Amino acid sequence: MGRKKLTDEEKAANKAARAAKKQAEKNIDEKKKELAEKLAEMHGKIKAEKVLSQNQKEQSSLGPRKSGDFRGEPKALDLKSEAKEKKEDLSRESKLNSGETLVPLETYLKAGSYIGTKVITPNMRKYVYRRRNDGIAIINTNLIDEKLKEALRVLITYKPEDWILVCKREAGWRAVKLFGELTGVRVFTKKYPAGIVTNISLPNFFETELVFICDPWLDKNALNDAVNIKKKVVGFIDTNNLSNGVDVVIPASNKGNKSLGLLLWIIAREYMHAWKIEKKLPDVEDFIGEKLEELPPKEKKKEKAREEEKKKDFEKIEAIMKSGAEEGV
Repeated sequence: MGRKKLTDEEKAANKAARAAKKQAEKNIDEKKKELAEKLAEMHGKIKAEKVLSQNQKEQSSLGPRKSGDFRGEPKALDLKSEAKEKKEDLSRESKLNSGETLVPLETYLKAGSYIGTKVITPNMRKYVYRRRNDGIAIINTNLIDEKLKEALRVLITYKPEDWILVCKREAGWRAVKLFGELTGVRVFTKKYPAGIVTNISLPNFFETELVFICDPWLDKNALNDAVNIKKKVVGFIDTNNLSNGVDVVIPASNKGNKSLGLLLWIIAREYMHAWKIEKKLPDVEDFIGEKLEELPPKEKKKEKAREEEKKKDFEKIEAIMKSGAEEGV
């Protein structure tokens, strides 16, 4: 008995059914991925809170001590200043775990951290808000701040001797060197010696738990080493970069001294606070090497309108994702 020939309508119906099934499977995979990311973020928050709590206990057990007081002479407690310090501590911690931004969003605009490139790789498309008329990609400043917080929640769980910072791009050398001096984190500028954390036969071999890179292409040797030994990687990723192998992506411009300087200054500030490193933090201009210029009034107005529009879009997307996740569960 011959096989029944399908009509055009039946063929179209079968094709539509297959497409619907494929789309449903894709939606389920996306929901699973979103839930996994949320669980990972919650885990990072809990871990960060534990470390901060432990650091505070250790500090309180040592008793009150002012910066530079190494002889241990008893000093009168200034209740007002102590209350102010506690208030600042709580404010800093809440910034990492709330909707409050690490710096005003306008500061990211001044530093050009939101300016990407004309190339947008597939895995960076989700961080791009729009393209300018000249084709340059504009990175969502809210996402820059959110991902920077996520990276900080990871970084503060590691001691200074347990991670390294690598930057081959000359625009970031000043900020990276200053970062290393302030935090005690080992830094590599100009050239990173490939195999230094993987080849035990090298005389300068050492172990590390985390690698921070400023550009996955220029710092590919450090990235490959970290991937080979299965260590966590955090990095600044521009729109033209591939984020393969990077565990925590900070979407931002990694080409200029202003953007790199600002981002590293924020990380230095929060990391020093978390680990109670009693050193004076220089101004952001010292990290950058120049002053941040004010935005023109017209540009400020435009950017404010864009930010408000982005915020509304972001809230809509979050609401859709939330409802989709609830339906999936």
